[in-house]
Amino acid sequence: MGHFLFEEKTQKFNVIDGQQRLTTIVIFLSVLFAQLKSIRDLSEEEEICYEDMVKRRSAIRFWTVDYDNQLFIDYVIDQSKSEHNGLETESSRRIVSAFDFFKNHLSDKPEEYLTKMLLIVAGAACTTHPVQNESEAIQMFIFQNSRGKRPSNLEIVKAQFMHHAHLHGGAKDEVDSLIGEIKGRFEKIYKSISSIEYRINEDDVLLYTLRVHFNSLWETNSLDKINKMLADGNPLDFIKSFSRSLSTSFEHLSQFFGKHERENFAIHSLISLGGIAVALPFVIKAYRYGLSLDQIGKLCWSLESLVLRHRLIGTRANIISRINDVFEKFTESNKDISPVIDHIEWMKTTDDWWWAYWNNDRLKESIQGGINHSTAKYLLWKYEVHLEQQGKAGYSPIRFDNIISPELEHIAPTTEPESKPHGYDDYDDEFRNQYLNTLGNYLLLSKSHNCAVGNILLSQKLATYTHNEQQREVRSLVPKNGIWSKEIIQQRKNKIIGVIMIIC
Repeated sequence: MGHFLFEEKTQKFNVIDGQQRLTTIVIFLSVLFAQLKSIRDLSEEEEICYEDMVKRRSAIRFWTVDYDNQLFIDYVIDQSKSEHNGLETESSRRIVSAFDFFKNHLSDKPEEYLTKMLLIVAGAACTTHPVQNESEAIQMFIFQNSRGKRPSNLEIVKAQFMHHAHLHGGAKDEVDSLIGEIKGRFEKIYKSISSIEYRINEDDVLLYTLRVHFNSLWETNSLDKINKMLADGNPLDFIKSFSRSLSTSFEHLSQFFGKHERENFAIHSLISLGGIAVALPFVIKAYRYGLSLDQIGKLCWSLESLVLRHRLIGTRANIISRINDVFEKFTESNKDISPVIDHIEWMKTTDDWWWAYWNNDRLKESIQGGINHSTAKYLLWKYEVHLEQQGKAGYSPIRFDNIISPELEHIAPTTEPESKPHGYDDYDDEFRNQYLNTLGNYLLLSKSHNCAVGNILLSQKLATYTHNEQQREVRSLVPKNGIWSKEIIQQRKNKIIGVIMIIC
């Protein structure tokens, strides 16, 4: 089972290293014993094993973190809860998912299989190292994790902060106070991570916070910078201030990726674009300075435009050097987002060679030919939103996540259908090289729809294009008994590009 590191307390142990393995083992055993009990009564030896590994009559043997523990008891240990309601954190959802997986896997296994698995777990070896105090536990954690599988930078930073608090905290009550503050901050951080971890990497948030804390997008190495600050003569002020900054960033990003993403279409649009690392330090500042959700949305529209242009144009020019100045000037005392938005708008029109990499001419040029499929899907979603908004006051735009498994369809298939006439233009070199892989021949479909229409005749394909505005538009572009021609593809491409130039 590997190695476990514990901090020894009165009548219990804190798990310093090995929490995930122990959680998984207990979940597995709880399911296994329940399944065995459904077949027959446990033997005396098995009852002892159950009490040692899962639950004594008076108490459970293993606790998770506080905010998941009641769910862990109800769903895993007592098995009194079976519904999936009220799962607030990603870690709670993983606990439930693991339990359901083991329950499903063991449900049809015979008694012999279950007892064999129990013997394997009960007889498995492990090594342990208990330490007597928190300072030693932190030192051992840092030492152990300098080899083998590396922990996250965030975990290392927490351990370093705790270690330096012990080293420099002064009197015991001062050390205890600072340690309590750090633990409290990181407990909030881990709760935020549990709610958003599938949307963003925790070490990325650490880096974005560093950029906000030191007011520079040039910060690139979290651990190097933090180690440098901790090497200062008195690092305690930095530990306090940066822990506060880090906790605040996670709290705000949990709102941004959670409730606010559901409520604000501009935030949803930016998040759906993905690859928004350069934008998130601006977003964190906006939350930190107390900007309204409407203002944050306006900032997101502007940042989305810049990120999308940067992705489409594909220049090697360094975008940080072009926006760091406005980032630095966006401060608590100057929290107006107008300079940021105005600067991005200027970058979209300027002809100054050092700034012009992302201007309208470069953008228009970049979307003439083939486009990365994930980006093309995003652009076609935006085009669909544009079409549906025409003449509809108060319209609520379709969200990207409302499209079930979105895929990119080639209206004229990349492989020419064998049956002729098929309804598509001649598959000559010009058609293959200049028309097949362009926006005019792309369509956004759900996966099931795309699988159904693949390499079929145009007439059959058009009959299925009834689900949204751009599908109906494609139908309207083809005259009765006409073909999906180069001219029609070019006409549609020009229209899509015109919309992109407006919204981007």
